[in-house]
Amino acid sequence: MSIRLQAVTGGFDVLAGDALVMRHRVEAPALFVGMGTPRVDMYRGNYFLEDRLAERIALREAVIEGGRVTLSANGRALLALTVEGGALALEALDPTLNRLWLTTVGEAGERFWGGGEQMSYVDMAGRRFPMWTSEPGVGRDKSTLMTFQCDRDHRSGGDYWNTNYPQPTYLSSRRYALHVDTTAYSCFDFREAAAPEIEIWEIPSRIELFAGDRFAAIVDQLSLRFGRQPQLPAWAYSGAILGLKDGTRSFERMEAILDAGAVVTGLWCEDWVGLRVTSFGKRLFWDWKANEARYPGLRQKIAELNDRGIRFMGYVNPYLAVDGTQYVEAAEAGYLALKLDADEPYIVDFGEFDCGIVDFTNPAAAEWFADRVIGREMLDIGLSGWMADFGEYLPTDVRLHDGSDGMLAHNAWPTLWAEVNAHAVASRGRTGDAVFFMRAGFTGVGAHCPLLWAGDQCVDFSRHDGIGTVIRAALSSGLVGNAYHHSDLGGYTSLYDNVRTPELLMRWSELSAFSPVMRSHEGNRPDSNLQLDGDAAVLAHFVAMTKVHAALAPYVASLSAEAATTGLPLQRAMFLDYEDDAACWGVETQFAYGRDLIVAPVIEAGAERWRAYLPEGAEWRHLWSGEAFHGGTRVEVAAPIGQPPVFYRSDSDFASLFASIGAA
Repeated sequence: MSIRLQAVTGGFDVLAGDALVMRHRVEAPALFVGMGTPRVDMYRGNYFLEDRLAERIALREAVIEGGRVTLSANGRALLALTVEGGALALEALDPTLNRLWLTTVGEAGERFWGGGEQMSYVDMAGRRFPMWTSEPGVGRDKSTLMTFQCDRDHRSGGDYWNTNYPQPTYLSSRRYALHVDTTAYSCFDFREAAAPEIEIWEIPSRIELFAGDRFAAIVDQLSLRFGRQPQLPAWAYSGAILGLKDGTRSFERMEAILDAGAVVTGLWCEDWVGLRVTSFGKRLFWDWKANEARYPGLRQKIAELNDRGIRFMGYVNPYLAVDGTQYVEAAEAGYLALKLDADEPYIVDFGEFDCGIVDFTNPAAAEWFADRVIGREMLDIGLSGWMADFGEYLPTDVRLHDGSDGMLAHNAWPTLWAEVNAHAVASRGRTGDAVFFMRAGFTGVGAHCPLLWAGDQCVDFSRHDGIGTVIRAALSSGLVGNAYHHSDLGGYTSLYDNVRTPELLMRWSELSAFSPVMRSHEGNRPDSNLQLDGDAAVLAHFVAMTKVHAALAPYVASLSAEAATTGLPLQRAMFLDYEDDAACWGVETQFAYGRDLIVAPVIEAGAERWRAYLPEGAEWRHLWSGEAFHGGTRVEVAAPIGQPPVFYRSDSDFASLFASIGAA
C-alpha cells in the first residue's frame, strides 16, 4: 500500500495505507528539531545516557511545493521533508541541528508491537522505550531485591526497556509499521495514547512506513526490508544441543546423557578456548583458538562426532583479551579500535580482565577476523556453529578506522559483527549448514544472523528476568522480521544465592522442546547450580522432552520453509494467524508455533494447572489428553511436569504426528 502526503488547510497529513500516521498543523506541529550534547557513562556494557539539550524548536510553518515540504520556525527554513517510495526523506537545512522529535497520531486502545527484542512487554503502549543496545540488566525490575543488589554492587540491575537487541521499528494495531532509519540513540514514547512521540539524536535520512491489509503481510514486508534468514539446517532442530563446559569431561557426560536415551544432534562447548575464573563465575579465555590442555585433539574428536551425526559448536566474540596471542597479532597489524587522544588501542574492562576491540569498520580487520579467527581456528577444524556473543559494548568515545562517530557506530556494531560471522561461514561454503547465534542486534541483523537467542536470563521464574521473558523476546523480535529464536535452557545468571531448582530446569526443557532450537546452558556458576545430568528425575524429563522436540522435526521443517517464503517467525504472536480474533492481540505469555500449534508454557513456580487462550476459527485438541476444545475460549488444563499446555488444530495436516507425540 502507498504512503501519501496530503496538503490540508494549515498543514499536511501523512498516511500509510488507510492509517493516519502524522497530522501537522500550525497550532499543533508534528515535527520539532533541536540541538543537544550527549553524556554517556558506560560500565561493563551498562549505559547511562543523558542529553544536555540546548534547544527544541517547533516547526509550525509548512510550505508544500509538489511533493516537498519545507518546515520553518519564525521564517527560518530548518527541515525539508519529501515522500520517496515508502519513506519520508528528511533533510536538515541547518547543519547544526542534531535532534528530531516526531509526534505521531494515536488512538485509545492502540497497540504498538516490536521495538527489536523486548523482554518485558510485547505491547509497548503506555511506556517509554529507549533504543540503545546494551546489557539487559540483572533482575530488570527496580522493585526487586535482585535488581537493587546488582545496581548497588555492579551498576547492572537494568530496567524493563534494557535489551541487547533494540530496533527503532514498531507495528501498530492500526495495520501500519514505522521504522526510523538511524543508528543514533532514539526513543519511542508511547505514554500519551493520542500523541506517541519519537525522539532521535540526529536528523535521520529516512522514516520508513509500511502498510498492509493483514498483520502477516506487514511482517512479510519487514522481513524483506531487514533481511531473511536461510532455512535452518535439519541438524539444528532434529535433536537437542547439549551445552557443557567441562573440558574432556563434557564428552563423558554427553555419552551418559545419550545412554539415558536423549536425542542429541549437537554438543556446544563454549569453553573450547579455555576458562578464566572470575568473581562472576566461570568465564572464557578470549583468545579464539582451541585450548589443547582443556580439549586435546579437538579436531579429531569433532570428526568422530560428525560421523555419529553430532555437530560440535563453540563460542566467539569480537573482543580480544590483552593477555592472548591474537590481541598481539591484531594490535601489530593495526586492526584494533583506538583511543580518541592517543594512537593506542582502546581497552575495555569486561570484569577482572581487559580486552581490545577489533575495528570492523576497517575492511582488512573484518577480513582478518572472518578468515584468520573464525575461518581457520573454528570452521577449518570442524565447528558447525557457535555463540557469537556480545556486540553491545562498543564505547562511544572510541576512534574508528572509517571515522565514524561513536554515538552512531554503537548501535550499528551488532550488525557489523553479524556480517563478519556470516562472511566467514560463506567463505567456507557453509551458509545454511553452519549456525551461529547472537543476542545483540540492531536494524539489519537478520540479513546476516541465522538465529537469535534471548541473552542472559536469571535462573528463576521472575517476571522481568526469568523464564517468561524469553517468550516475549521471541514474539517481539519475530514481529520485526526475525524467524528463529531460542533461549538458554535453564537460564544463565546465578547471583546472590539465586540458583536453579529442578522445577525450573524441567519447565524450561518443556519450553525449549517447542522452540526451533533446544540448547542447554550450564550458566555462569555451573558448580553452584543443578545441571540436567545432576538429578535422575530432571534427566529423565529432559530425555522425554528431547524426544518430543525431535518428533516435531517434520513440522519445524515446514515452518522453516514457510519462513523463507513469507518471513513469518516460527514462534509467533497468535494474531499473525488469527488476526480476526481480537482476544489474541494482547496475549504475551503463550505463542503460536506455526499456525497449527498453540503453546502456553508454565512460567510460574508450583503451578499444577494452567490457563491458555485458544483462537477462534478452529477446533483445538489438547496434545496430551486428546480432549477437544472450541476456539475462542480460555481453557484450564492439568499441567503436570512433562505435560506443558500444548494444543493442535484438529484439521492440521500434521494432526496424526501431533497425536502420536501426545500418545507416546
